[in-house]
Amino acid sequence: LENCLLLGLFAKENLNRMSERQLNLYDRLINEPSNDWDIYYWATEAKPTPAVFENDVMAMLREFAKNKNREQRLRQPDLEYLFESPR
Repeated sequence: LENCLLLGLFAKENLNRMSERQLNLYDRLINEPSNDWDIYYWATEAKPTPAVFENDVMAMLREFAKNKNREQRLRQPDLEYLFESPR
């Protein structure tokens, strides 16, 4: 559940402005690790990120996970954002 909230809300906020390279890095990040909890631990800095996943997308995810604006992040975003025009 934590990963779904974190990654879903991160995707809603960032996918439409990511480059193709960043999209590929994000795809690798969410699909390659065998343990989803690792992604959560890396994003929250509970565990160090392996070098293979240490890149600008992970830096963006870590920054997003800090939730500096103290947003309530209690539910997954609706999927309509996937079909919105880029801002």
